[in-house]
Amino acid sequence: MQKILVTQPMLPELEDVYSQIEEIWTTKWLTNMGSKHNELEIKLKDVLKVNNVSLFNNGTIALMVAIKALDLPHGSEVITTPFTFAATPHCISWNGLKPVFCDIEPDTMTIDAEKIEELITPNTSAIVAVHVYGFPCNVKKINNIAKKYNLKVIYDAAHAFSTEIDGRGIGTFGDITMFSFHATKLYNTIEGGCLTYNDDNLVRKIYNLRNFGIRSEELVEEVGINGKMNEIQAAIGLLNLNLYKKEQEKRAKIKEFYDDNLSKIKGIRIPKMPNNATNSYQYYPIIIENEYPLSRDELYLKFKQRNIYTRKYFYPACHDYECYKDNLQNRVLSIVDDIKHKVLCLPFYGNLSTSDLNNVCDILKMD
Repeated sequence: MQKILVTQPMLPELEDVYSQIEEIWTTKWLTNMGSKHNELEIKLKDVLKVNNVSLFNNGTIALMVAIKALDLPHGSEVITTPFTFAATPHCISWNGLKPVFCDIEPDTMTIDAEKIEELITPNTSAIVAVHVYGFPCNVKKINNIAKKYNLKVIYDAAHAFSTEIDGRGIGTFGDITMFSFHATKLYNTIEGGCLTYNDDNLVRKIYNLRNFGIRSEELVEEVGINGKMNEIQAAIGLLNLNLYKKEQEKRAKIKEFYDDNLSKIKGIRIPKMPNNATNSYQYYPIIIENEYPLSRDELYLKFKQRNIYTRKYFYPACHDYECYKDNLQNRVLSIVDDIKHKVLCLPFYGNLSTSDLNNVCDILKMD
């Protein structure tokens, strides 16, 4: 059987790529905020329904800069979720801050806003929350907590491209939001990412931080790094802006197929998107409950034996990493510790055939 992967990158037609590259070759401007970079920033403002967009060479650098830009006190604590990709807590740590892990909601698998307040200490400076699989966090509750304790809020929206809550772009909540444009994401620039934010005063600060702090040939304003997106990445991004909606439509139909085939299988739980939020269709996670004949790990291996590659996102959880063992302070993260053994992301991309989908569903039905 041909290999079926958990995801597949959305790619523009090669002739369109050649045309874009020819333009870049003509200008000989390959990086440093060229015309394609600037055009993509402008277009993403409309797509994401946000006030400001700053492009980056990848989402991790973008998140590192987001945290740095808010001038959080060195050594202070940042409340975050352990149920996320390693980059989230790593970016906190790289900024000289301490990740404090909070448990998650069992339904959306996002940070449990009801448990944040009990973790706040005089040393807490911020909350970094993650819209896991595109399920939105409880942004209203998090905003209220942040206001009450004067905390900054950063959202990791790596999985939530174009998601809206009550018609509002998800990148407008909190102080800064990071989007990832990695090849595994619904919308990609091969590698890449961006920050979105409402405060116009952050424009200059973020520009400086992603460009070595250099403002002009003779002026360096602060300590920055190299986070710039190049023109090839931006060109791919411009082309993929024409494709992502069609890809989402395909994935919506695949989700429908999965829902119809899997919703009646005992022991399989399909997480539901809140009614007031749109779906980015980044991943299709299922929860393997105890009633199912196989454990999640047994099912994962069964798929692998059939050349179907699912993913155990996110196992291990971040609080299991050796580098964060000391961050737990004897706290119990019961929901995370349960979910991390049960969640499985199924193959989910527009080019999956009906035959592919039937193969996936047949395995789950134990046929």
